[in-house]
Amino acid sequence: MTDHALLLVNLGSPASTSVADVRSYLNQFLMDPYVIDLPWPVRRLLVSLILFKRPEQSAHAYASIWWEEGSPLVVLSRRLQQAMTAQWTHGPVELAMRYGEPSIESALVRLAAQGHKRITIAPLYPQFADSTVTTVIEEAKRVVRDKQLDVQFSILQPFYDQPEYLDALVASAKPHLQQDYDHLLLSFHGLPERHLKKLNPGHSFEGGGDCCAGAPPEVVATCYRGQCLRTAAEFAKRMGLPDGKWSVSFQSRLGRAKWIEPYTEARLDELAGMGVKKVLVMCPAFVADCIETLEEIGDRGKELFREAGGEELVLVPCLNDDPQWARALNALCERAPLAL
Repeated sequence: MTDHALLLVNLGSPASTSVADVRSYLNQFLMDPYVIDLPWPVRRLLVSLILFKRPEQSAHAYASIWWEEGSPLVVLSRRLQQAMTAQWTHGPVELAMRYGEPSIESALVRLAAQGHKRITIAPLYPQFADSTVTTVIEEAKRVVRDKQLDVQFSILQPFYDQPEYLDALVASAKPHLQQDYDHLLLSFHGLPERHLKKLNPGHSFEGGGDCCAGAPPEVVATCYRGQCLRTAAEFAKRMGLPDGKWSVSFQSRLGRAKWIEPYTEARLDELAGMGVKKVLVMCPAFVADCIETLEEIGDRGKELFREAGGEELVLVPCLNDDPQWARALNALCERAPLAL
């Protein structure tokens, strides 16, 4: 046993489905400047307006998918943590959430107190975004600085195009894609376009093609949309899916800002209008099923598709605690570089 610990980090969840707990969670999440990238006074005003009605609506949505053991995201992340304990031979495997509990701060303080001076932090997001990966890294840095912890980090890099991840994605989805269906929709979490343009000011996100075709590596490294499209294309290639049998969309819009397109709701409506009767939906921006997959796609997406004339929407589960995914994640974490 060595003293090299592994810290898995996912987004997080309210502590319960009560309106008060959902409001507390949403406040922490939406006040993150990497999530809503506006000046603090403007962000505070906007979030306060959102929190007027949104917690009650979200509490109802959480209640519709909540498990006896708790939040599906947290339960599934704990199962992955257990699976990773058998894979990671260098030290303990801890779990943290960027928002809610268990917090990154509590996990890092505990590991440092146990004498672990080297920690690999694994943000469980295949594609890069400031609102996912960067905020995890910055929160870890804040904890080390504020608590004066004597630790050194390695950080798992976005793995959207890594063979281990793609092979695990194919293996977990293959049984579902062996059934009869008309179309596969790969629905990724959306982002406001300004988040991407801030990182690459001259980059264009118009049109439905690969916005990173021919772009230099430094642009690809921070282009969330381009990375999503590459994940989808590589997945389709490995599955042998013909053109026209699959497409990409982006879900979970919030507010009136321009978000990256095409939108999932519009795409489902369009597919139904084209005569598609049975659609499969995968959500490869998530490695664990959560409210965005179970409720937004599995419930509301299904209802929307049927109302538009479709007959059946089948949600393909995320990787969750799949054994091949645990082995893939271990391999990816093994080669995570030291943070400078």
